[in-house]
Amino acid sequence: MPRSYRHISDYTEEIIRLKEEGHTGREICERFGFTKKQYTNFITRYNRKQERIAAGIAIKKKGRPPKDYQVSEEDKVAQLRYIINRKNARIKTLEMENELMRDFLSLTGRK
Repeated sequence: MPRSYRHISDYTEEIIRLKEEGHTGREICERFGFTKKQYTNFITRYNRKQERIAAGIAIKKKGRPPKDYQVSEEDKVAQLRYIINRKNARIKTLEMENELMRDFLSLTGRK
């Protein structure tokens, strides 16, 4: 008996197009022969990936890279953008903590 499993990521473009056209999840599942759980997991993963792309977070493949792997300029830029955003977020939290400490000390009359 042959396997009936097909990887859902092979149908990404068609699924997203049908979803944008207004088809329900059930209709899309019946058309391609997937279960509702496979469809919902796929949509969740797809949305998470799109959020990361919009935020400028570099999408990395899992596992060890091949020996002839070369980092592209886009990956370098995305990684640097992520590092800068994380540093800015850390600076912002430290500034808020500093302001809270100043307010606390001024309210207690110590400075």
